Amino acid sequence: MTSTNPAVELDGLTKTFGAVTAVDGLSLRVQPGEVVAFLGPNGAGKTTTIDMLLGLARPDAGTVRVLGSTPDNAVARGRVAAVLQTGGLLKDLTVGETVEMTSHFYRHTRPAVEVLERAGIADIANRVVGRCSGGQQQRLRFALALLPDPDLMVLDEPTTGMDVEGRRDFWQALRRDARAGRTVIFATHYLDEADAYADRIVLVRQGRIVADGTTAEIKNLAAGRTVRATLPGADQATLAALSGVDAVEVRGDSVLVRTSDSDAIARYLLTRTDARDVEITSRNLEDAFLALTTAHTGA
Repeated sequence: MTSTNPAVELDGLTKTFGAVTAVDGLSLRVQPGEVVAFLGPNGAGKTTTIDMLLGLARPDAGTVRVLGSTPDNAVARGRVAAVLQTGGLLKDLTVGETVEMTSHFYRHTRPAVEVLERAGIADIANRVVGRCSGGQQQRLRFALALLPDPDLMVLDEPTTGMDVEGRRDFWQALRRDARAGRTVIFATHYLDEADAYADRIVLVRQGRIVADGTTAEIKNLAAGRTVRATLPGADQATLAALSGVDAVEVRGDSVLVRTSDSDAIARYLLTRTDARDVEITSRNLEDAFLALTTAHTGA
């Protein structure tokens, strides 16, 4: 699971569908062993980019290199595997039969019992796929992706349908693989997953990268903080008129003030009002996501 080449090299990647530009000159480098969250709103171009990365779609312009080779070559050699939102699982086979059958598609594979255990579905190996829950079927896709022991794993909404415990176990398994050198790129709508498990976050909007950095760096791009306090009967208009205030929200007896000057707002609440239980918190990943992916784009 080691390589001297970048795991992924995307240069000027462009893909259009009629008059719609899904991916617009996107360039990205991912190094071996990185766990990268690929985030963006619906229609941002995430899935189209992933399809081109896996060789499932051809770019109109730009180039894709995966582990120093073409996507087709890397996939054929078993160096790349994917867990996608949908896939053609045969509903009449058992879970174990599905893994055994798929293992014959590769020259070298990990033992079926091992990948079933790693995916957390060894106990349902004899269950017919059609009787598995959505989360169990997604775990089966994960087991199939583990078979060739890939250097790069690409995941598109991999934990859809999984319960909380299943999601946690899934990501802990992937983090162990990353420490051994496997590269992981994943797209998800669960921002808490990106916050907790990604080394790096790439935010895309309208087919372009708008931010790229660690979780802390991305959060810092959403300037300001939130001041929360207990203040029955809060005067929302007065608070909104204070200098440095971006937004005010009243929830029952609590008030939340988003501001670029949290010290001044906290001082005002403590000295000019009857506020108590004042808390100051930094913006979270969701704040950064919204700020960076819903920005005004101009005419």
